[in-house]
Amino acid sequence: MLTKGDEYPIHQTAEPIAYSGTDRNFYDRYFFNGYQADGSDFFAIAFGIYPHLNVADAHFSCIRGDVQYCVHASRLLDMERMDLIVGPITIEILEPLKSLRVVVDNHEGISANLTFVGRAFPVEEPRFTRRIGPRTFMDYTRMTQNGHWQGWIEVDGVRRDIDGAVGTRDRSWGIRPIGASDPQPTVPQTIPQFYWLWSPVNFQDGALYFHVNDDAQGRHWNIRAVWCPDGAAAHEMLESDACEMAVTLKPGWRHAEQAVLKAEFADGRNVTAVFEPGAAFLMRGIGYGHPQWPHGGWKGVLTVEREDLDLTTVEAGRADHLHIQAVSRVTMTLGSESQTGIGILEQLILGAYEPLGLKSIFND
Repeated sequence: MLTKGDEYPIHQTAEPIAYSGTDRNFYDRYFFNGYQADGSDFFAIAFGIYPHLNVADAHFSCIRGDVQYCVHASRLLDMERMDLIVGPITIEILEPLKSLRVVVDNHEGISANLTFVGRAFPVEEPRFTRRIGPRTFMDYTRMTQNGHWQGWIEVDGVRRDIDGAVGTRDRSWGIRPIGASDPQPTVPQTIPQFYWLWSPVNFQDGALYFHVNDDAQGRHWNIRAVWCPDGAAAHEMLESDACEMAVTLKPGWRHAEQAVLKAEFADGRNVTAVFEPGAAFLMRGIGYGHPQWPHGGWKGVLTVEREDLDLTTVEAGRADHLHIQAVSRVTMTLGSESQTGIGILEQLILGAYEPLGLKSIFND
């Protein structure tokens, strides 16, 4: 059951808000992305709070041409979880579960003022719980919401309006690996493996959501498809666990060349959605898998850094290039009606995955 309180980074136990149980990997996170209807001007934001590491960090990244421009920021949390600001990056909650603003106060030529408004009530995804042997690897909840953007982004003196852009934001909280790696891994040790697809898509009259986590044999441990008409309340959404996404990889890569989603909803309608992925956004630009700016890493009382990534140099087998979001043109048939939309296909395929013939950690 989602409530207005879920908009704020205060999830925890019966302890005072400064404490979140006992697991050092507890986190509370905001994520946003946006793009124009033709897939251009992609941008993304991540903002995380890590109560037991006493760290908060934030990242902003946008694509202009073949360059992905990034601002990374990290600070001492000082046990105060309600101050949603890290260096130049601030999040403002305008209306819980509906509208938020992201501000980037000029850092080395990068600034932004962006307002997100949701199209419907957020989707509550199934709880993500995964263990490796006896140790909890992940245990978190996430809500996802598609919506529209207003505002602007400026890079090195060139300002572009993003009014009318579409995109997605999510909120997640719970436990997943953050900060420094555990010096004593679970035994017996296993080869790292993670198969993840996430595909929120905007259509004219609603939004389609899908995600899946699989093990190395292709067995789902978390999966869901949702059709959410504009303005829908939680009980008005169509959900399905009877869903599959077939992926064709680019030769020599772990990035999708095409993906086809099929699902059957409770009202008897079937959905088929064909994804045609385009340009890739590197998730390292907002801290995911970044070798120097991992989520929850201690960088000092306050550290801010600009980074420019050359997207023409992306490599198939590089660990920090595996995790991407690809802006995708999506053709959907729901029941007897067809329409075309725009969305993203997030992909992280690490380690073995039998259905695609993958056997090594990064490349095959």
